Amino acid sequence: MPVVRTDFGNARGADVYLYTLTNDRGWVARITDYGGIVTELHVPDRNGQLDDVVLGFDRLDGYLGAHPYFGATVGRVGNRIRGAAFELDGRTYKLAANDGAHHLHGGARGWDKAVWAAATGESAEGPTLTLGHVSPDGDEGYPGTVAATVTYALTHKGELRVTMAATSDKTTIVNMVHHTYWNLAGRATGGCGAADGGGEAESPPITEHRLRLHASRYTPGDPMVPTGEERAVRGTPFDFTIEKAIGRDLEDAGGDPIGYDHNFIVDGDPGSLREVARLYHPTTGRVLTLFADQPGVQFYSGNFLDGKQVGKRGRRYPQHTGLCLETQKFPNAVNVPAWRGQVVLNPGQTYKHSMVHRFTAE
Repeated sequence: MPVVRTDFGNARGADVYLYTLTNDRGWVARITDYGGIVTELHVPDRNGQLDDVVLGFDRLDGYLGAHPYFGATVGRVGNRIRGAAFELDGRTYKLAANDGAHHLHGGARGWDKAVWAAATGESAEGPTLTLGHVSPDGDEGYPGTVAATVTYALTHKGELRVTMAATSDKTTIVNMVHHTYWNLAGRATGGCGAADGGGEAESPPITEHRLRLHASRYTPGDPMVPTGEERAVRGTPFDFTIEKAIGRDLEDAGGDPIGYDHNFIVDGDPGSLREVARLYHPTTGRVLTLFADQPGVQFYSGNFLDGKQVGKRGRRYPQHTGLCLETQKFPNAVNVPAWRGQVVLNPGQTYKHSMVHRFTAE
């Protein structure tokens, strides 16, 4: 069967399920209706060996505890809002300050902590899972009742497609973000799964992964939240316009902790599906090519991972052992006049966000 549902536990009185999608190549994606989280994705290396390439947990308990949004569907507004506040239609809205003085990833109980309604399907392109969530007016301080969906498709061509949409009955702001942590090393080379014997091994760093970003500009922060400035990447550690190892300029990227956690402005038409990034792991030959239709992408190098999270089969995730490529509207856009229109959603409009993760090997 292309989609199989199994029990995954209970979250605040609601039953939670795990959905296994399998394409005709034998690739497997596992996704839970809790937070719309991708818990596993098994793709082949250059020798055809299937391995899991995402960070996460074996059991629901891990996702119910504190964790850095492993694999989640983040909303109502992903990334940061300066000062945990914004103005809309002459009214100031106060949000949870859950990242120092700022608001992060939808607040204290964002969409990553909701149990979504699920519907499975099958198309000529591959198995699908559609998840739906209704966020009521005032949820986490935001105006308007928002109805959101996210559809995952594991295609027979070797892609994980993520399609997000939302509508609102009042003017509000929306920026849904997909937050999988990637490590293309996979289990066979000591990657996201544990070694065959289990135990508290550590996942290897992502510093040897090679990355190209189709982004000639980025939006520096003060220190992390963008202010509205747009700066060229040329001649800086943030220049990934030519493929390079992530670790090459990591220290020079600065930050506390050190590493990349920046929004890059994707070249081309922000409303068209276009290539955003290419990630390559030299040892296994795995390649992830990302396409999306958003104006920006947050490249995050797992700076806050500290080894305290015990992941799949006892594997720990130290700093820089997973990376995120989060296509998005610009962080703090609602507080920057030139960017504000990116995130405002009016009644009668539909927020749309499409991502295609294409996996190959070389």
